[in-house]
Amino acid sequence: MTPDLLLALSAFALVSVITPGPNNMMLLASGANFGFRRSIPHMMGIGLGFPAMVLLVGLGVMQIFELWPLAHDLLLAVSVVYMLWLAWKIAHAAPPPEAGAESKGRPLSFVQAAAFQWVNPKAWSMALGAITLYAAGRDLASVLWVAGCYVVMSLVSTTSWTVLGREMRRLLNRPARLRAFNWTMAALLVASLIPVLAG
Repeated sequence: MTPDLLLALSAFALVSVITPGPNNMMLLASGANFGFRRSIPHMMGIGLGFPAMVLLVGLGVMQIFELWPLAHDLLLAVSVVYMLWLAWKIAHAAPPPEAGAESKGRPLSFVQAAAFQWVNPKAWSMALGAITLYAAGRDLASVLWVAGCYVVMSLVSTTSWTVLGREMRRLLNRPARLRAFNWTMAALLVASLIPVLAG
């Protein structure tokens, strides 16, 4: 991979992972509700789970949709149901009993966050787009470059969104404010489905 192509890939990866979407809305909510340290497994699940998905998509998983178009519709249905369930969980996250206390709920685990990538419509769009643009031949070296670039850029993105959520805790020091924030994050998570369903 040439330096120019790597720079273009890096910019594409950073923009695609750092823009608002389901992962980032959930990290923002996790940082606000659970703090940075407790959100690390969630962050790592995204930061390693999505690049693993990119790798597998590049090595042939995307051919499933070419061979069995119904798989796309089935994935979309599962994605919508799962994201609605996650939005409900975020909306009903218990506020801390007192200002500055951590929520007694649990953030997503590493495995849950990694598995979520497979039902995240934005993740599928990003993975398919990155492979199509930067590893069109689907050779192992190109696919590894794309996946490796996403590891680095995901670290930047997951850290940024979780820290932003953690810092927002100062504004969310009352249960009513945290409840309003959680409902807003849930609504934004549901709204992130609109482009997918409209497409």
